[in-house]
Amino acid sequence: MRAVVLREFDTPLVLSEIGKPVAGPGQVLVRIEASGVNPLDTKIRAGKAAHARRTLPAVLGLDLAGVIEETGPGVTDFAPGDEVFGMTGGVGDVQGTLAEYAAVDARLLARKPAALSMREAAALPLVFITAWEGLVDRAQVHAGQKVLVHGGAGGIGQVAVQIARARGAEVFATASPSRREVVQRLGATPIDYTTTAVQEYVAEHTGGEGFDVVFDTVGGSVLDDSFAAVRTYTGHVVSALGWGSHSLAPLSFRGATYSGVFTLLPLLTGRGREHHGEIMREAAALAAAGALKPLLDPRHFTLADVADAHAAVESGTAQGKIVIDIK
Repeated sequence: MRAVVLREFDTPLVLSEIGKPVAGPGQVLVRIEASGVNPLDTKIRAGKAAHARRTLPAVLGLDLAGVIEETGPGVTDFAPGDEVFGMTGGVGDVQGTLAEYAAVDARLLARKPAALSMREAAALPLVFITAWEGLVDRAQVHAGQKVLVHGGAGGIGQVAVQIARARGAEVFATASPSRREVVQRLGATPIDYTTTAVQEYVAEHTGGEGFDVVFDTVGGSVLDDSFAAVRTYTGHVVSALGWGSHSLAPLSFRGATYSGVFTLLPLLTGRGREHHGEIMREAAALAAAGALKPLLDPRHFTLADVADAHAAVESGTAQGKIVIDIK
């Protein structure tokens, strides 16, 4: 099969012919139709993502949408011809999705809803799982709450806004002026972080009380801002990028709580893979109900164009999620 291979970190990806995988026990063989590109993919390629524990040579790519061709021993939930999507590889020693086929742990997959195209489905897994683990598993977002999403127009942020709204919360999201319209279209109240201080938007939107849930998808100083924006006593901060050194004093003085999300753990450890499949089924249900629609960049890339797709992600100019068409 054709696949894009990384042989050494910080070198160009190479379109190659490699062996077609075989579905082992508990696995399905998926003919991949689309592969979502995440910032993590570009960091792995550059050798700047030690936490992904990627062994080389490697096929990168975390997210896929495609069609099951074969089922391995012990698989009863899927059959050949099923259209599926999920976050299935690209870290550790697990083959990624920049290839024509992948042998995938069936526990990681869900059936693709008819409401989503293959490209739309491939755009969702990593960002949806991250947002769901943060907002639902950790913060237990529910109706009547005020939720602040930092980076509301980004990959994780746009999905987080939709999840929180679907669960009945009132959602606010920080964004640059150029992305204000995107946040509004998603149904959140935009906050211009370039001109408005934390204390100002906390006062304006919560009467100074703070937000019930603050979801940081940016990291760095934005996590510090999150600690300053959360509600006293009952507030909860969640971060998908809480990897730096931060003072807990602002959070502690509010008596609030914090959770971190590390979405790669099931792929790296083998533990919790069933839950990722469950989360993907939640994504399918929301999409089928019309409550979830990823924003896609209009450009089309193929396996031969992966370098250009990575460059588009790294430049920060993408107007939505970049997806590779596997042809």
